[in-house]
Amino acid sequence: MSARELVILGTASQVPTRRRNHNGYLLRWDGLHGLLFDPGEGTQRQMQSAGVAAGDITGVCITHFHGDHCLGLPGIVQRLSLDRVTHEVPVHFPAGGDEYFARLRQASSFYETATMTAAPVTDGWTADLGAFTLTARRLAHSVEACGYALAEPDSRRMVPELLAAHGITGPGIGELQRTGRLGAVTLDQVSAPRPGQRFAFVMDTGLCDNVFALAERADLLVIEATFLNSDAALAAEAGHLTAAQAARVARESGVRRLVLTHFSQRYGPEEFGPDGRYLAEARAEFDGDIVLAEDLMRVDLPPRVKIDA
Repeated sequence: MSARELVILGTASQVPTRRRNHNGYLLRWDGLHGLLFDPGEGTQRQMQSAGVAAGDITGVCITHFHGDHCLGLPGIVQRLSLDRVTHEVPVHFPAGGDEYFARLRQASSFYETATMTAAPVTDGWTADLGAFTLTARRLAHSVEACGYALAEPDSRRMVPELLAAHGITGPGIGELQRTGRLGAVTLDQVSAPRPGQRFAFVMDTGLCDNVFALAERADLLVIEATFLNSDAALAAEAGHLTAAQAARVARESGVRRLVLTHFSQRYGPEEFGPDGRYLAEARAEFDGDIVLAEDLMRVDLPPRVKIDA
């Protein structure tokens, strides 16, 4: 298991298919965080198939309250209590959706032992979760919707050769990291920049400035690509993206790995193969790493960008 990976639980849009469950995505981060994005119907069962335990979930992020993005939440709520998960699990969602969240949280009778708290977000909301910051931005959809971006702070990595050249070993290394200086030697002299990693999650939306803002310099961008170019007019009418538009976002935002998902049921399996239209239309806009999401697939964050000392 990778320390930082996306477990894809579902990839369909409004209507699930034989091959695609409704939405569901778990981002694992260093064994400390497990953010569940947009749990649609069947998420609990997909978790079983993917080997994801309820205790792995440390937070939930809902982009909007259309059913394919949230109707799996009642099952998750009750599973947390059934498995007696002891840590608090905040649920982030657009602030105008309090009533929907309350209904989903108490959709049926159950014995509640877990602690799940409402944590509504507004455009530009940011929270410091220690290992990273989580930001929400408003998207352009038919109902109130937001996307999320996760950003790890930049830091520095120690360079063994430089440490050796200055004769720094053992406890001295720790002191240098804590204080930034050891005698006449500064941290910058024996280390190199270590850019923080970034993750972005963009679902139902038309193109807007916030899509690009969320995707900016993302190591991994998960983004809806509901339609192909032949249905671009329908995409615009429904507040969705085409594969080409999603790939354009990746290109203009400097994304390293692009994951396309949330596919309309109108397209058959042949459109998702190496010679299918999805990859061809995306590749015409973005020449980087493209993943066409499949249920139960695991996608690692790319290795860190290494900057020489």
